[in-house]
Amino acid sequence: MSNPAQHLGLLLIDFQDPFLNAIPDRERLLKRTSFAVEAASLLGCSLAVTEQLPAKLGNTTAELKQILPENTPVFDKSTFSAMEADGIGRWIESNQIDHLLLVGLETSVCIYQTAVQALGDDIGVTLLSDCISERRPEDRKPVLKQLLSMDAHVLPSETIFYSLLGGAAHPQFREFTQIVKRYS
Repeated sequence: MSNPAQHLGLLLIDFQDPFLNAIPDRERLLKRTSFAVEAASLLGCSLAVTEQLPAKLGNTTAELKQILPENTPVFDKSTFSAMEADGIGRWIESNQIDHLLLVGLETSVCIYQTAVQALGDDIGVTLLSDCISERRPEDRKPVLKQLLSMDAHVLPSETIFYSLLGGAAHPQFREFTQIVKRYS
């Protein structure tokens, strides 16, 4: 049986403290993203991280850094689209990723531009709705509406990961439910 997660990439975009400190729902966002990281790792998704100008803005927040798999690649970027980060194309190609799960900041800027570019490159995109955020909550609805019209998907993280499991007979189901409980 093939692994439905093998061609999925979870891309964590710009979880840096200067950005997170401006987000009204920081703690909720980090909790849900931690769930997504652990679930994606368990189910065999490829993971990668981007950092916007890390020399100025610092690295990924410690809360997420400590749970990321040791070999998770980190790509520096200065553009808003993560697809422009040096090395991201090689990561996508070498892991045979044909669909990205996007999480991070901000929905209206980097998430939006990354999704648009990935879709233009014929890479499927799903935004994990509980793992994205923005400084201005009123920006969220029109941005997601536009991305949906471009064939992106917007779903909660549990919906995605339960779909990858398919049912309770999955060999990682029991371990997955422990992750769900830990982050509920």
